[in-house]
Amino acid sequence: MPKVKFTPQNKVAEVESGTNLLKAADRAGLYIEGDCAGRGTCGKCRVKITEGDRVEPTTAEKKHLSPGDLEAGWVLACQRVLDRDITIEVPIQKDAHLRKTTLAGGVEELTAEPLVEKTAVKLSRPAVKDQTADLERLLGRLERPELNIELRELAHLPTLLRDNAYAVTAAIAGDRIISIEPGDTTDQMYGVAFDIGTTTIMGSLLDLKTASVIAVAATTNPQNAYGADVISRITHASESRENLKQLQEKVIEAANKIIKDLLRQTKVARDRVYEVTAVGNTTMSHLFMGVDPTFLAPAPFVPAYSRPLEVEASELGLKVNPAGRVTFLPNIAGYVGSDTVGVIIAADMDQRKDNCAAIDIGTNGELVLAANGRLMACSTAAGPAFEGAQIKHGMRAAAGAIESVDYKEGEIKLGTIDNLPACGICGSGLIDAAAALLDAGLIEPSGRFVNPEENPEKVPDRFKNRLRRGEGGYEFVLVTAEDSDIDSDIVLSQGDVRELQLAKGAIYAGLMILLKEAEIEIDDLDQVLLAGAFGNYVRKESALTIGLLPQLPPEKIVAVGNAAGDGSRMALASKTIRERAGNLPHRVEHLELSTRPDFQDIFIEAMAFQKI
Repeated sequence: MPKVKFTPQNKVAEVESGTNLLKAADRAGLYIEGDCAGRGTCGKCRVKITEGDRVEPTTAEKKHLSPGDLEAGWVLACQRVLDRDITIEVPIQKDAHLRKTTLAGGVEELTAEPLVEKTAVKLSRPAVKDQTADLERLLGRLERPELNIELRELAHLPTLLRDNAYAVTAAIAGDRIISIEPGDTTDQMYGVAFDIGTTTIMGSLLDLKTASVIAVAATTNPQNAYGADVISRITHASESRENLKQLQEKVIEAANKIIKDLLRQTKVARDRVYEVTAVGNTTMSHLFMGVDPTFLAPAPFVPAYSRPLEVEASELGLKVNPAGRVTFLPNIAGYVGSDTVGVIIAADMDQRKDNCAAIDIGTNGELVLAANGRLMACSTAAGPAFEGAQIKHGMRAAAGAIESVDYKEGEIKLGTIDNLPACGICGSGLIDAAAALLDAGLIEPSGRFVNPEENPEKVPDRFKNRLRRGEGGYEFVLVTAEDSDIDSDIVLSQGDVRELQLAKGAIYAGLMILLKEAEIEIDDLDQVLLAGAFGNYVRKESALTIGLLPQLPPEKIVAVGNAAGDGSRMALASKTIRERAGNLPHRVEHLELSTRPDFQDIFIEAMAFQKI
């Protein structure tokens, strides 16, 4: 079997002949971006052959890589099939997870009402006249004779009691003792709240006694190798049970990586982590739990479950206390998941009396409207454009990504994450770029670039070399290869603009349908909340310029950070809030946009770059 060495990570994978480099990297535990699930259409899985024979480039490689790139050894990992040993250089991309983790703890004060309780006891010693069994002795001292106990805890109870002079602490969840510990450990009670995003997974470690966030960590969702969107992952999972297991193992491995990081930061022992909560879209919920998501994809988009699921950590392989309780909050519908439940809880939308809309802009677009005593939600097929997928030089929010574009004093000015040389453009930069080029008059309201040959007077001299003909139409050069550490110019293409129009049109149209159903107008909205890390970094002015958001006074548009993650933390901290979240699927009215004949008309109108 051929061996693949990956540098500079210095990892090796031995795979069967016929395996492509994308799968070989996955086998080696390396993440290579594959937005199109290996179909060769996104061109994002670029790697460089440094040792080994080269073969004729494929059609996809010729499309996405320049002749200079091909000559230098660059290939697409999904296109390169292995039949001999080879050495590959994998570009290192530093994801800007700090942008998401810094939003943790957006809720000012959490209520400490944990599901788990701990009680320290000092038991009397057995004697000839008192031969009470160890477990019954413990339950009697706790005054809880009805409690059950984990078998693994009962197995070491006799030795534990005698080694610690019969002074122990019992951790109790519901009607079950899940842990017995030596001495008094009542001050050590922790939990982890996860936000399982399609692109990024974030975890927060909470001290359950105080409901305080003491550490946060995040990582890229490694399922990205099987596609940037949920449909690609559903398709992969539906092909075999092995594929479903593969996707579950990926997300659990990522969750364990975060747990390890959280415990390293705080020196907390893993056995002292007794509770885990998680939110995510419905597909992520199914994949995390290892439940077949096949029937989420075709109409009528039926999930396997909507209620909250609770299992033991050991059932999933999460590396916390083996008997720790893992609760995935409930889903609302096939494409409105527990992440939306988290947003509702964090923003108190189920308790508000005013008219408020929330938009969670991410790989998927979910919208919620609280109006006239009703709570409604829908999801839009916005596509992953806001995460950089299907964009020519798109990328996630990582170091070096163009995150801001301004048209000032007749010039186009750029800003990058961490102020590093530009290497691509992320979602906030995409929205800014479109808004800036609209302001500069280089993009028409229809979304078409101005044709410099037909209308040269519309293109200032300073932009004539930057607005050029590319594949599929005109494109604007944001950064030249000479100005950054890149192999080719970074451009905004006509295709990129179309992808943005589709995404923003879908979100706007979804909101209009919710307003129509509630029988209110745009002006009746008291507030629009932008949820998610992406929503926090989107400029309101740019979003208004391109028509992503309704024309409201900017002060009515409020970024609320990672509200889904906040909702997960709130549910972890308080069993009352967890119960409140559990009731939401029965209260929220789900609108299925695909059955609305009026959606398409609004969507087509909303695609234009005009204030509507």
